[in-house]
Amino acid sequence: MDIKTLTITQAKKDLKAKKYSSVELTRAYLERIKHVDKQLNAFITVTEDEALHMAEEADKKLTKGNNASLLGIPVAMKDMYLTKGTKTTAASKVLENFIPQYDATSVKKLKEAGVVILGKLNCDAWAHGSSGENSDFGPTKNPFNSDYVPGGSSSGSAVSVAADMTLFATGTDTGGSIRQPASFCNVVGLKPTYGRVSRFGIVAMASSLDSVGHITKTVEDNALVLNITAGQDNNDGTTPDVKVKDYTKNLKTGVKGLKIGVPKEYFIQGINPKIKELTENALKTLEKQGAQLVEISLPHTKYAVAVYYIIMPSEVSSNLARYDGIRYGRDRSTFGSEAKRRIMLGTFALSAGYYDAYYNKAMQVRTLLRKDFEKAFEKVDVMITPVSPTPPFKLEEKTNDPLAMYLSDIFTVTLNLTGNPGLSVPIGFVDGLPAGMQIIGPHFSEDLLYRVGYAYEKENPLYLKKPNL
Repeated sequence: MDIKTLTITQAKKDLKAKKYSSVELTRAYLERIKHVDKQLNAFITVTEDEALHMAEEADKKLTKGNNASLLGIPVAMKDMYLTKGTKTTAASKVLENFIPQYDATSVKKLKEAGVVILGKLNCDAWAHGSSGENSDFGPTKNPFNSDYVPGGSSSGSAVSVAADMTLFATGTDTGGSIRQPASFCNVVGLKPTYGRVSRFGIVAMASSLDSVGHITKTVEDNALVLNITAGQDNNDGTTPDVKVKDYTKNLKTGVKGLKIGVPKEYFIQGINPKIKELTENALKTLEKQGAQLVEISLPHTKYAVAVYYIIMPSEVSSNLARYDGIRYGRDRSTFGSEAKRRIMLGTFALSAGYYDAYYNKAMQVRTLLRKDFEKAFEKVDVMITPVSPTPPFKLEEKTNDPLAMYLSDIFTVTLNLTGNPGLSVPIGFVDGLPAGMQIIGPHFSEDLLYRVGYAYEKENPLYLKKPNL
């Protein structure tokens, strides 16, 4: 088997047809990890023995005709996900030796669907970052050029899928942390509607912004995974009682008659001209397939980054206060510089005399951003924007300029403030480095995003373009 050409969809067929076993498939991925991860640093922990045991169990079930939807399919978990009996570090030395006593809800659901867990993936510590350079276990590197960043914070998730070290990977998205690395690594990344996937058992970053998603090679694979992870969870009060659709059902119905909004605020001065051109070409492709392009305005977009960088650090400072080294982990003196920066910013914004001027005002503007989206979706079905204003940048290029790093999220943070879903789909390359477009929809419209993404991907199957490793 050639794991480079495999998708979840294909592997499911092959396993059912007994072309190879789950053990053989798992061994192929474990060998690939050994071969390429030394140069990419996508994994913090590889669980070889446990993976092979899970694969053996999957093979027994396959022999008995068990049809669990992801039976025998290898996955790797961002190290923000609690995994029972397997170390979970959040890529921070504070939790270097922490072993959880239970699984996150999404881990539990994926295990019930039959997956084989290969290990835990590197990320910016505590998911704080846009580049993959803030991990206490060293930076992750872009598989298309290891001198460049893969994006963050779900750096290991995007890299492991792009470099064929796993069939899919889980991630978290608080301000673009799935979409941006997916864009930078030529893979498909979903930030679902806030609350669509349970946050229970995920190390919290900013609780009103965190979304739990995943990264795959193709749009269809992405829809298959959301079929498993989506849904209400009694352990997470933010998961509403909204029916989980079959996200693959209308996947292939095309875009004819759909109205696609093009927000003028996302095509601003300062965006890399080649990124702008690739996004416009993608829009033309969808227009040729029968979609109607409509220019729209989201007037409060210019305030989104400022609002995000008040609300997010405020919630970070609150969430990280629990890591005092008393119950578990080391004391907080081992926090990295980015965590300390965000704690200080958040503590300041929440302090007496500043709460109303900063946090309260930011929450009011957040409401205006939500209203912008509600009005826009009265006119259009989805919107399309670039994911990032630039292609991947060089390692260490922005590490000494936090403001420049924060502006990497300028096109992604708004969706975390409004709760809308966003799908990053590859659209091409700039000087050999990948770029993606962001498909945005109303709340709980993931099936529509997949429909648009699939239509584009069929016309331009960039997932077949691989890094030279």
